[in-house]
Amino acid sequence: MARPDTSIDPRIMDSAREEFRTLGFEQASLKSICQRAGVTTGALYKRYAGKEELFRAVVADTVADLDAVYEERTAVPASALSDEDLIRAWYMDEEYMLWWFRFLNERRDGFVLLLTGAEGTAYANFQHDWVEKMTEGTWTYYAEARRRGLCTVDMTREELHVVLSAFWTTIYEPFIHDFTWPEIQRHCTLVCRLFDWYAALGFPKG
Repeated sequence: MARPDTSIDPRIMDSAREEFRTLGFEQASLKSICQRAGVTTGALYKRYAGKEELFRAVVADTVADLDAVYEERTAVPASALSDEDLIRAWYMDEEYMLWWFRFLNERRDGFVLLLTGAEGTAYANFQHDWVEKMTEGTWTYYAEARRRGLCTVDMTREELHVVLSAFWTTIYEPFIHDFTWPEIQRHCTLVCRLFDWYAALGFPKG
């Protein structure tokens, strides 16, 4: 009995990743993916129902990792934090921001696909949807801080969404424009200087 060719799956994934990265989902061709991978279309369809399912498989690990970080970061409710921890949560710590950039850089292929190549898939609005998800979590921190009188600036949830859209754009863009890691490190410093949440929301300094 012949053994199954275990090299087919990674070849399909590598080929699909390159095709989607170069052309985006809508312009990508399953025929081209199969040719580059050296497999038949039949072999591909045994594994994936179609192009969108294949795209979802390519970005699945990145999406799962992002969701896991979000769940971890929001596991402790804002109401359970001390005043000190709640204030500290808004500090633009360069080391923490660099952690985010490093995390995304380690998943660069999948992240860039979500940002630039997902039109026509369920992830077409990824940039907006991720900001909306982050707004949901961040709003609870702001609302709790405002309730306790730790910050003085009133803000609506919609305003927070707008500001976080600007914030996350500064994270998206280096990957969209293919920054090198040293360029991202320098950019991280600039972002931390640009976004002063303490001043924006009226937290005490010092």
